[in-house]
Amino acid sequence: MTEFGSVAIVGLGLIGGSIAAGLKQRGLATVSAWDKDPASLEAGLQASVIDTALNSAAAAAEADILILCVPVQSVAQVLTEIPASDQLITDVGSVKAALIAAVRQARGEVPGNFVPGHPIAGSEKHGVTAANPDLFEQHRVLLTPLAETEPAAVQTVRLLWQALGAEVTEMSPQHHDDVLAQTSHLPHLAAFALVDVLCQGGDSLEVFQYAAGGFRDFSRIAASDPTMWRDVFLTNQEPVLATLDQYIAELGALRDLVAAGDGDQLKAIFERAKAARDHFADLDEARRNG
Repeated sequence: MTEFGSVAIVGLGLIGGSIAAGLKQRGLATVSAWDKDPASLEAGLQASVIDTALNSAAAAAEADILILCVPVQSVAQVLTEIPASDQLITDVGSVKAALIAAVRQARGEVPGNFVPGHPIAGSEKHGVTAANPDLFEQHRVLLTPLAETEPAAVQTVRLLWQALGAEVTEMSPQHHDDVLAQTSHLPHLAAFALVDVLCQGGDSLEVFQYAAGGFRDFSRIAASDPTMWRDVFLTNQEPVLATLDQYIAELGALRDLVAAGDGDQLKAIFERAKAARDHFADLDEARRNG
């Protein structure tokens, strides 16, 4: 008997595939999957990422644990296709309040066996062919259980992520959405916008040819899955807009300083930002090593 019994993945992309590969490689569960794209299931079988390809989402109801790895706006539809049972359900969505609302819409309530979750890990690559069994090693996973969530269900999901090498933290759904709007959603929006601006120029090819490492590092996330990120911004509007308005105001202030030739103020802002970034890097290094 494997530690987590049978696990069904619904949505076999990068995250779903990496969960499946991590569970299989570590001998933690037998893994089945369903995806609307048959090619993804075939690729998962060929790469031994999964044990079994399911012929419908409904078949995922037979597993001990169901992990939803579909875009947030697809969750309600998928759950209407999967019969309700006492199986443990969790997810990997980047937005929690909207996803919880989708679960309530599909099931009439948020069942106690549902544990909302979000791994803070990923790649600019997407699809099951990019699956990495070690993707979650030393990365955070945020769980956002509700008052009605069963403690035993939370503990099982916590243990599953820890078995994949992740560090698990709990917070409220609203706090999650506020924090992620600042630390993940805004950087993605900025990267998409910058690359879009540069590619519209007549000499865009030359611009990209001479791009330095900093540009490559920052713009890498603009290669992320467009469908997933469209859903993120449509389902986390209020926190994203609040953070975006702050960012736009800061950019406007910086523009005014550049136009005024105010080097002292520019340097002061840059020094403050550098000090904050260095402090974050030190904390992150200590966490990884401790």
